[in-house]
Amino acid sequence: MRAKRVEDALAAGLSHTVSLTLGYEGSGFAGYARQAETHIKTVQGELESVLSMLYKRDVPIVCAGRTDAGVHARGQVVSFDVSEDEFQSRSFRGLQRSLNALVDEAISISSIDERPLGFSARFDALWREYHYHICTNTARPVLIAPIAWHLGGAKLDVDAMNEACSHLIGEHDFKSFCMAASAVGKPTHRDVIELSVYPEVIAGTEVVTIRVVGNAFLHSMVRTMVGTLVEVGRGSKSPAWVGDVLAACDRRAAGQNAPAAGLVFWKVEYPEDMRPLRG
Repeated sequence: MRAKRVEDALAAGLSHTVSLTLGYEGSGFAGYARQAETHIKTVQGELESVLSMLYKRDVPIVCAGRTDAGVHARGQVVSFDVSEDEFQSRSFRGLQRSLNALVDEAISISSIDERPLGFSARFDALWREYHYHICTNTARPVLIAPIAWHLGGAKLDVDAMNEACSHLIGEHDFKSFCMAASAVGKPTHRDVIELSVYPEVIAGTEVVTIRVVGNAFLHSMVRTMVGTLVEVGRGSKSPAWVGDVLAACDRRAAGQNAPAAGLVFWKVEYPEDMRPLRG
């Protein structure tokens, strides 16, 4: 597949692949993916608009993982191809300054790198990592409110939630954890490499974090996993119930779809031969 991407790039006169690593506060965006309606603000739309302005042509980009409306990112990666002249026309430092000055203030580009020609932020990814933050304090978590699900006064049994996690680790059919409409006629097997629940402190606020690492994720899969684990943490369901949910292959068997606000696309990993050449 990479050979075909290289062939297509060269045929279009494009000889370098560039990646951006970025974060965004997602509450003001209708998700990552560009929409047909140009007035709808998306992360992809913002980035492509600015890149097209800088390079004076359409610059399509590919991301490591699409995020839904209201979901945030800390280490999203996007890639695009440029010609030799375009590559030489701007230093990465200058391009980073220009992008950060022109994109929406809720987006921040932390690094720009050259990758091997034909690199795809999506198709070359080995795994993606997401974090979901839950605050159970009675008081509103005002400093971290945009990135936390506030379950005011709730008590969560972290040990029970971790026991439940064991049923979801490995390669399974995650149809129960996918938006029903998006699962029609599509493969729903995914490999969850790591899944754990632990307490931590963010900006002085105690939270329960759910960390999940997988090769790829279905639409709303992580948020449905979180909603299901919270049922266990609250004592409404046993840890073994999660295994039954998985086996059901029916979205109606799982817990609620947790709010978008608590979810952060944390980082993505690539093979050694797809890592930055220089930055």
